[in-house]
This record gives sequence, C-alpha cells and structure tokens, in this order.
Amino acid sequence: MKKHTSLILRILVAVILIQTLRFKFTAHPDSVYIFKTVGLEPFGRIGIGILELIAGVLLLIPKTVWLGAGLTIGLMSGAIFMHLTLLGIEVNNDGGVLFFTAVITFVLASVILYRYRKNIPFFNKQV
Repeated sequence: MKKHTSLILRILVAVILIQTLRFKFTAHPDSVYIFKTVGLEPFGRIGIGILELIAGVLLLIPKTVWLGAGLTIGLMSGAIFMHLTLLGIEVNNDGGVLFFTAVITFVLASVILYRYRKNIPFFNKQV
C-alpha cells in the first residue's frame, strides 16, 4: 500500500504542475498579470513553466523522484513567497485557489521527498 500511496502522490503533484502549463505557455491573461506583477513577464513565465514541466516529468521517473520533488519544493517556495509579498493570497478574485494549490503542492512534494530521501545519491554515501 505504501508504494501505491507514493505513486498516487507523485502523479497528483505531476498533474498539478503540468496542468498549469497551458496557462503559462498560452499567455493566459491571469498568468501574464501574475508575472508582470512580480516583474518576470515574459521570460520568467516561460522559464518557470519549463522548470515545472521538468519537475513533473522527474516525479514520474523512479530514479529521479527525489530531484523532481526537490525542484517542486523550490518552485512552490517561490510561488508562495510571491503570494505573501507581492501578489496577495487572492489574485484576480480567484478566492486564493492559486495560493492554496501552491501550498498543497509544496506539502505533497515535501512528503514525497521525505519518502524518497534514501534515493538522494549524495546523502547516502558510505564512509
């Protein structure tokens, strides 16, 4: 059951990351607004979208789960920080959906990284 839970968490986080790409890559007005507000439009929007795509794929490959989870934690930390400093919890009357999705994704990625901590190559060297 533990293996299935980890797989479900990995797929869930990958889906969250990948489903948001359509907004970033098609220059959806909400996405453009967010990245203009934080001063990263358009290169940050596209660059972060590419990093989220990479993180989503890494989460689905068994040997790179730890790397995808770590990258996701970093990306979501940035998103949460931007919401707390420049954007606010609610963006364009979304009821806080983007913020809470980032928090949930951060928490799930942290759980995944914890579960796969033994797979991190440089943490498990024998002396």
